[in-house]
Amino acid sequence: MNPIVVKRVHRILAHCCLIAASIFFIVPFIWLLSTSLKPLTQIFTFPPEWIPRPFEWSNYSRAVDYIPFWTYLRNTAVITVCSTIGVIISCPLVAYSFAKLEWRGRGLLFAATLAVMMIPGQVTMIPLFLLFTKLGWVGTSLPLIIPQFFGVPFYIFLLRQFFLGLPDALREAARIDGASEFRIYLQIMFPLAKSAVLAVALFQFMASWTDFIGPLLYLTNEPSYTVSLGLQQFQSQKGSEWGMMMAVSTMMVLPVIVLFFFLQKTFISGITFSGIKG
Repeated sequence: MNPIVVKRVHRILAHCCLIAASIFFIVPFIWLLSTSLKPLTQIFTFPPEWIPRPFEWSNYSRAVDYIPFWTYLRNTAVITVCSTIGVIISCPLVAYSFAKLEWRGRGLLFAATLAVMMIPGQVTMIPLFLLFTKLGWVGTSLPLIIPQFFGVPFYIFLLRQFFLGLPDALREAARIDGASEFRIYLQIMFPLAKSAVLAVALFQFMASWTDFIGPLLYLTNEPSYTVSLGLQQFQSQKGSEWGMMMAVSTMMVLPVIVLFFFLQKTFISGITFSGIKG
């Protein structure tokens, strides 16, 4: 068979598989958006109706009025932005040290970092809660922000793989010109790792934005709740109002989708290079 025809057939099959997979993942979101615009009498009809008749836009306004949505959104945004900044500051610096600097105990400490990645979060949940209780941080957003400024093992590993792929000749040339190690990192290596750093920032943004267990453990006052906690509270009090609940859920996931839409090329390139280099 003609190699060109075989190549085209493989490409068509690959695209068909990708389209099928994308449909599998996008259908729940379409159903979420559709349900958020339906009147209550249309939500449980069978067969399901995908297009609301009529469009119940009031689900959004009523949901926002029922809970202090904008307060929850502000709290979530503050926690998410601060924790993401913490990751951007700490993780590339540690990863660069593991990848490019020679110092005693580097291999042992990196092995310990990898070992920490394998410990389930449920194991450290109680010790961390006791620690933050002793510090007086329970009831505030500090336990959800401050730990990120000390690094996240998975992000450190991901960025280390990227830094390993950068040529050492750049460091040597900068050192000959009299640049310090921190200046080399800040002005040369960090900008070159921008795609990987943005990928890590997007990971952290999604993890912090959708986090439920952390706010549930540490946020005890309703004015400090995040959107995920507010959604759980809404479900416990207004569980029968599915249209309103889906409206709040849609508003919660929309920022993540929009952010990924604008940063998808950078995200994919960062993950790809981090995986194949080093």
